[in-house]
Amino acid sequence: MHKLYPRCAYNKKEDIPIEKYYQQGFRGILLDIDNTLVPHDQPVDEKAEIFIQRLKAAGFGICLISNNDEERVRTFADPLGVKYVYKAWKPSKKGYERGMERLGTNLENTLFVGDQIFTDIWGANRAGMYSILLDPIDPKEEFQIVLKRIPEKIIKWFYLRKVSRGGK
Repeated sequence: MHKLYPRCAYNKKEDIPIEKYYQQGFRGILLDIDNTLVPHDQPVDEKAEIFIQRLKAAGFGICLISNNDEERVRTFADPLGVKYVYKAWKPSKKGYERGMERLGTNLENTLFVGDQIFTDIWGANRAGMYSILLDPIDPKEEFQIVLKRIPEKIIKWFYLRKVSRGGK
């Protein structure tokens, strides 16, 4: 189960201490879109724009990593002026590797942020990346995602229990 644990977890994207991670030497950030930056299938909103601007101001290179088709990912990435990988086939590590290639970063200086354990976090961990789990923005999701949330809650409970006991 430890392969499914994130390195760190926050409630929402605004809680991530971006400047702290930059000071630690991270320079690239790969981000999931749906239910990480905006509710599922929604366009860029003000909160997402502000978050991306905050990342850019801190000095991060940004690449969106999504299992969605190119139209969805491109129409989200272009207004933000960020790079992207579509049809990433998460949890395959190939999409994460392509994202780092696009940013010119590597495993030691790249973060990944997502909301799903079985795709986002497992994939980032398989790739060897520093993974950050966020709570989903909106509980209204596709049926297959809702089904995955049940075992995810159990895994997250064990993860939080480990962290609260001082485990790494």
